[in-house]
Amino acid sequence: MSTAVRIYDTTLRDGTQGEGISFSVTDKLLIAEKLDHFGVDYIEGGFPGSNPRDITFFQEAQRLRLKHARLAAFGATRRAGTTAAEDAQLRTLLDSGMPVVTIVGKTWTLHVTEILRTTLEENLAMIEDSARHLVAEGREVIYDAEHFFDGYKADTDYALRTLAAARRGGASNLTLCDTNGGTLVDEFKAIVARTVSEFGGEKIGVHCHNDSGLGVALSLGGIAAGATLVQGTMNGYGERVGNANLTTILPNLFLKMGCVAHCSPNLGQLRTLSLFFDELANLRPDPKAPFIGQSAFAHKGGLHANAAQKVARSYEHIDPALVGNRTRVLVSDMAGRSSLALKAKELGLDLDEKTPEMKGLIEELKEREFRGYEYEAADASFMLLVAKSLGRRRTFFEVENYRVIIERHGGELWAEATVKLNVNGEWMHTVAEETGPIGALDKALRLALEKIYPQLRDMKLRDYKVRILEGNRGAGSRTRVLIESGDGERIWGTVGVSDNIIDASWEALRESVEFKLSLG
Repeated sequence: MSTAVRIYDTTLRDGTQGEGISFSVTDKLLIAEKLDHFGVDYIEGGFPGSNPRDITFFQEAQRLRLKHARLAAFGATRRAGTTAAEDAQLRTLLDSGMPVVTIVGKTWTLHVTEILRTTLEENLAMIEDSARHLVAEGREVIYDAEHFFDGYKADTDYALRTLAAARRGGASNLTLCDTNGGTLVDEFKAIVARTVSEFGGEKIGVHCHNDSGLGVALSLGGIAAGATLVQGTMNGYGERVGNANLTTILPNLFLKMGCVAHCSPNLGQLRTLSLFFDELANLRPDPKAPFIGQSAFAHKGGLHANAAQKVARSYEHIDPALVGNRTRVLVSDMAGRSSLALKAKELGLDLDEKTPEMKGLIEELKEREFRGYEYEAADASFMLLVAKSLGRRRTFFEVENYRVIIERHGGELWAEATVKLNVNGEWMHTVAEETGPIGALDKALRLALEKIYPQLRDMKLRDYKVRILEGNRGAGSRTRVLIESGDGERIWGTVGVSDNIIDASWEALRESVEFKLSLG
């Protein structure tokens, strides 16, 4: 029988406490709708009243028509020496209008006596009173037991008494928080198992941080030990080094541990969901992310690629499609005939590994990589190289020469690029100015070509990366430039290498344009 688990997403609260993570009100509303569509059970929206953005979010969130997820407002137990009914913060939580309220309370005696500066008995009353008051007002209450594992190790009896207080108050779930992220897996599982035996697994959740690199392992261990609710953030966003990463937790739960949740049928949307979050956060996706990263199912060695093509599970632990990903074959100087043929097939090229041109292609590829070329992020340049080896590379224009001049006029820096091309027998000589040399070259090249090839108007340079090779040669070091381009429908990468950074950039830029033209 499969274990049913509930998924609690805290990206909009705990995730935004991560360095460099910030979402607008509109972003947060879009995220809530996206998470609801994916099927998570709880979406924690933040601290009502803590700042104008969260105040506005909770006002707007009341108008959302979510199909499944329940929105949660987050706060703390009442203050010492007052009543729950009089506590302004609990009133703010209720005024948020959210159906769920998550309150955090102290379970570690150190925090009770040294941080709150109150008695152990008063802390228990604060927890119970707060939960009872919120439940009486018609809210579902989830209790976050802050620093539970540290508290349990310091005083087991008191840590469990704090949970009992929350249950007496009517909390539906007691989430055990490894707030400092320092607990190891074996002790974590043992503590969760003991707590489950006291309160029942249907009442226990886990909330983990990644300070020891174990956030996901701890979360999975907690479920294995009997907990039935897991908290985390998308892409592992969060304070310090991040929270437990839901994009890794969910596939492991559903595909490896046999668990089920409301969102488990939608697991195939996981990579798209992850990219959506990175896009809103203005972050580059992590190519090495388990399951959903670009490199998660990438094969570079010839033997690996060949074996994976014949029997996918020989080198892939799951079917990539289950999480919305795909197999990729990488091209390098390690590649053999089968790898190159598979890569060409992936890119839509019919390349027989037994063709006589294959030997020359392999030799040229290895020689180019020796010089510093790299094709793992430059599929378009690889396709042009294959087309050239097969005699199929079309010539859309010929370059007579180009020139770049950089000048400073007062406080402003300007670059002027001149390009002379032969396009179908017609000479084009164009000049363009921009703030940088690559922008000027790109502009001049377009001025020369767009009249004849209007499809280039849709093309945009999206990213530009420079890598210095052989750094011990100082200013004379060889440079590799990777350019990412797109036209609204697809994205492609090209590469250039030279002792001169402008020349390397020109090569990558020229191939980017040639690839776009080859698409028809």
